[in-house]
Amino acid sequence: MVSKRLYQVVVNNFLIVVVVPVTAVILLRKAAQLGPDEVLSRLHGLRQVHVFLVVFAPFAMATLYLLRRPRSVYLVDYACIRPESNCRVSIGSFTESARLSPYIDDGTFRFITRMLRRSGLGDQTYLHPSLHHIPPRCCLSESRDEAEQVVFATVDDLLAKTGISPGAIDILVTNCSGFTPTPSFTDMMVNRYKLRSDIRHVNMSGMGCSAGVVSVEVARNLLQAAPRGAHALVVSTEITSFIYYTGPDRTMLLPGALFRMGAAAVLLSTSRSNKSRFRLTHIVRTLTAAQDRAYLCASLKEDEHGETGIYLSKDLVPVAGETLKANIAALGSVVLPPSEKLLFVLSFIARKALGRRIKLYMPDFHTAFEHFCVHSGGRAVIDAVQASLRLSDENVEPSRMTLHRFGNTSSSSLWYELAYIEAKGQARKGDRVWMVGFGSGFKCNSAVWECIRSPSDTAVGAPWADSIHQYPVKISKE
Repeated sequence: MVSKRLYQVVVNNFLIVVVVPVTAVILLRKAAQLGPDEVLSRLHGLRQVHVFLVVFAPFAMATLYLLRRPRSVYLVDYACIRPESNCRVSIGSFTESARLSPYIDDGTFRFITRMLRRSGLGDQTYLHPSLHHIPPRCCLSESRDEAEQVVFATVDDLLAKTGISPGAIDILVTNCSGFTPTPSFTDMMVNRYKLRSDIRHVNMSGMGCSAGVVSVEVARNLLQAAPRGAHALVVSTEITSFIYYTGPDRTMLLPGALFRMGAAAVLLSTSRSNKSRFRLTHIVRTLTAAQDRAYLCASLKEDEHGETGIYLSKDLVPVAGETLKANIAALGSVVLPPSEKLLFVLSFIARKALGRRIKLYMPDFHTAFEHFCVHSGGRAVIDAVQASLRLSDENVEPSRMTLHRFGNTSSSSLWYELAYIEAKGQARKGDRVWMVGFGSGFKCNSAVWECIRSPSDTAVGAPWADSIHQYPVKISKE
């Protein structure tokens, strides 16, 4: 352990530990050989143009770099909805509803019961009241009612926390994969909050659970073209009453058992104020839709009876693993310290030279991040990511606890996980957070944040305010 730490210090600080001392020794030896008189003579012999270039060139290059580099984007604050108590659904009530459903036979009921027992969900997740009926009332009006409930409550909370007026919002980006109403989500919000007529707005759909990271990137890019200090509002949600499946096909029942009601609203800006919480450092997106196996592993389709639902193929977990590997290869090149990159390169060369007997080195991402927000898409997904990245149980605790308390809230789940980390008082100034989400297509998207201000009071208005004292809880691994 000590030797590894010494290796990391030497390699990661190679310039300071090796290059600078060696250069200084060479210059001092050269000066000693010449003598003080010769050194002064040579310095006086320098032309003014040389001195000017030595001073001006670095200054000019630094100025050009500062002018050309993208503006930093800051997370001012965020909010996640905790739905009303009448939306709460326990495992027992969900199972009972399934037992009384006319399209569920005994074999399928046993399948649902076994699936829920292994799901990792708890008894305090939320579904829209329309899904508490037997049979569920899945229609456009109920879906729009759910959308207005989660989106408006979340944005109201965010506006109250930040104190920003709706008129100060310059950019609006929304995402919801399945439900695409007309007028759109952005139109709905402009009408509700009377946003400016010149606001830049983008409404995204069909991009799955990783769309929250895509929305952040879209907002970041739009902020680069907006006046300095502009504000962007990002809203991520999924409408459970629209994608809820009411048929007997077992391959389409899993999403209905995992997806739950939720939403998140995020305020971004290119101005670093005293309220800013995090700085966005990297976004890396990976899309494997060119491969049929990946393209078809998660899709919205009709079963043989004409009932619509989300279909998940048996290839989902292996495809997610392959896409994750491609994503971390791209991300690792920009976030990992030189010591980890060197070990990976050496193992890669050894593997090429000596064959597959040499195991490829998996970089230690603990050297790049203090916190991990792995999309709580399901227990199998979290298990696969934990194994692939060699994460500890503590590293994936926010993901497992979010899945237990809120279920899979799709693109907003990463923000519930960040809220868990903050509610536990674990976020410190300087900490780095890795958000990684998966979505249909198939996609794996990563966002990296640096904490620039520790939260003073995360309990007020936080989604975990009424339950954080109960967590973490032990989840059965049967």
